[in-house]
Amino acid sequence: MYYVIAVLTIIVCILLVLIVLVQNSKGGGLASNFAGSNQIMGVRKTADFLEKATWTLAVGLLALCLLASLTIPRGDEAAKTSAMQKQISNALDPSQGPNIPRQTPAQGDQGAGQQQQQQPKK
Repeated sequence: MYYVIAVLTIIVCILLVLIVLVQNSKGGGLASNFAGSNQIMGVRKTADFLEKATWTLAVGLLALCLLASLTIPRGDEAAKTSAMQKQISNALDPSQGPNIPRQTPAQGDQGAGQQQQQQPKK
C-alpha cells in the first residue's frame, strides 16, 4: 500500500510542477496563447481551470503525504526501539568499569629527583 501511495505522490508532484510552469504570474502562460476568438475555452476559463487544478493537486499532495506517513512499513517490535534507547540499555555502569591502578611516586623517588635538580651547574 505504501508503494502505491508513493507512486501516486510522485505523479501528483510532476503534474503540479507542470501546471505551475504553464501558469504565468502576470496573466500570460498557457492562457495567453488561447487568445483566438474561435476557441472552445476562452482565456479566462483556461486561467480558472489552471488555478483550480493547482489547488486540487496541492490538496491531493497534502492528503497523499499524510496517508503515506500512516502507511509507512514498520518492522517488528525490536526495530521500534530508538537507537538512543539501545545505547542507554547497552551502556556500562561507570561504577562497574575496570579499576585502573594509579601509581604515585614513592617519597624516596621524589627526593632523588629534587636532589638532581638542585645540583650546581658546571
